[in-house]
Amino acid sequence: MTPFLLISGKWNANLRAPFLPAVVSRAMRTPFVAGNWKLHGSRESNQRLVQGIVNEIEPLQACQVMVCPPFVYLAEIGQALAGTDILLGAQNLAAEASGAFTGEVSAAMLRDVGCSHVIIGHSERRALFGESDAMVAAKFKATQAHGLVPILCVGESLEEREADVTMEVIDRQIGAVVDAAGVGAFATAIIAYEPVWAIGTGLTATPEQAQEVHAHIRGVFADADAKIGASLRILYGGSVKSGNAGDLFDMDDIDGGLIGGASLDIVEFVAICAAAAGKN
Repeated sequence: MTPFLLISGKWNANLRAPFLPAVVSRAMRTPFVAGNWKLHGSRESNQRLVQGIVNEIEPLQACQVMVCPPFVYLAEIGQALAGTDILLGAQNLAAEASGAFTGEVSAAMLRDVGCSHVIIGHSERRALFGESDAMVAAKFKATQAHGLVPILCVGESLEEREADVTMEVIDRQIGAVVDAAGVGAFATAIIAYEPVWAIGTGLTATPEQAQEVHAHIRGVFADADAKIGASLRILYGGSVKSGNAGDLFDMDDIDGGLIGGASLDIVEFVAICAAAAGKN
């Protein structure tokens, strides 16, 4: 696999160079697990879930843990997490700072209720709500402009994997953000690789398949900036469960997970976080 060269601040799809790997220390990348609750929850069920997370996961100092509830519960859950090390994240945001955008939520609003991170460009946002690469890039920039950490999601569909264009898709999605924000923006960002064909389907990329893509992503950044390539945390998202988390997180370039359905089950989520903590 050979990543794009960075020429004059742009990803250049025509010029490529062999990947010369940076010296990467896994110890410099603290494992990270984010629970994406999607369109699930109620005040009653959230209370039980958060209490279980605080009691069981909060002591796992070797792993950073975050929950991403629906917008309407962010402030309340942020209060429940006060005084703990568990982070609060949002599932999406508007690229605009304010204005006549009914139903949207801005980065400043998310920061105001205690969020530290935002999921950007999740495959469901791209597929179901038509978010383009350009829109994702604009949301990435808005997130960082207000001191929040973007978790940029990238990944290919089943058709794209079967057509053997996975890396081209990944390069395009990352390239749109790099062109808009610059490579340096990824010094304070996280990437989540989520093969679309493995989200909510019960299918999971093998650890080797996931590692291949994670290594490619790291190589793209290492080629442009060795320090960022070495320190960038890259999460795997795609039907991660307690039964496969250990094998996935054992891979050199997988630094944790973006967890969907399993994040709603305290026992499952605790086990996944423990597997990530064991990575260090």
